[in-house]
Amino acid sequence: MRNLVLSVIGDDRPGLVSALADAVAQQGGNWERSQLAHLAGKFAGIVVVAVSADRADGLIGAVTGLDGLLEVAVHSGDTATPREDTWTPITIGVLGNDRAGIVHELSTALSASGVSIEKMTTGVREAPMAGGMLFEAELDVWVPPGADTTGIRDELERIAAELLVEIDVETRAD
Repeated sequence: MRNLVLSVIGDDRPGLVSALADAVAQQGGNWERSQLAHLAGKFAGIVVVAVSADRADGLIGAVTGLDGLLEVAVHSGDTATPREDTWTPITIGVLGNDRAGIVHELSTALSASGVSIEKMTTGVREAPMAGGMLFEAELDVWVPPGADTTGIRDELERIAAELLVEIDVETRAD
């Protein structure tokens, strides 16, 4: 079996997931995992599909042939390698007034410590009581063995104070 990672984008309208799922199913593929969303009038996402090696080329042709519906890029994926037991899973929550640079500041600090972002969800919403917009984010990250988790937490809290956002850092049990 081969794992293929499909990145998809198209103008949002009904039937996009169905068209993609049909193309995968017709080629004997198994839709294993996905993250799909409506963003700024577009429908975008990532899908992991497993398919037998002898049917992979057919599946690639089928999903990339959805012209007019979706643009699909196909990447070869490996089976997931489990993290070493010594990596520490952490969830980071962020909430505060929206402004440019929040993701940049946080991701730069995490990267400098060797932290790997596994999943990140961000958004903005109206702040009903204060007016303006609120930025919110949730990040699931992995801290490498030997990294100073207290130092990482301290750096994130320093950045949060500078950006005037609330930050919540919790170790998860994965």
